[in-house]
Amino acid sequence: MKELRIRMLVGVFFIAGVLSWAGARLWNSVGTLPSVPLAAPIVLALIAVVLLSTALSLRARLRAQRERRPGAKGVDPLMAARAVVFGQASALVAALVAGMYGGTGVFLLEILDIPARRDQAFYAGFCVLAGIAVIAAALFLERVCKLPEDDDDNDHPGAQPVA
Repeated sequence: MKELRIRMLVGVFFIAGVLSWAGARLWNSVGTLPSVPLAAPIVLALIAVVLLSTALSLRARLRAQRERRPGAKGVDPLMAARAVVFGQASALVAALVAGMYGGTGVFLLEILDIPARRDQAFYAGFCVLAGIAVIAAALFLERVCKLPEDDDDNDHPGAQPVA
């Protein structure tokens, strides 16, 4: 399984942001721009909390297992892999959603004199912050579940000696 790349997440964020900004400008010139829902930052924040609590739980269980504490509950490798995949998928979706609401929020900064649009700009800003929290929690979860590096290459059959 490949690690998440920060550059890719930033790229998704900025491409979605630019496309969303352009779409918001176009949509506003044609008709009325749809509102930014209040539930969007709340859902992203809940996903961040789930990812963080999963990461903290797995970290505590892995630490107890490493220290060989009596009664330590082990971590199923398949469950850890599923958690990492969930974290990676959540980070990608959060980068996309945060970019979309970020682009819309940048557009809304131009029309802050309307109170309803000002509230939507705040919601869009909270979406970006919650999206960043999801990405941070997913990266932490991935770091917790990462296997230690194997420094000894001589134990592997077929390994080539270094010249």
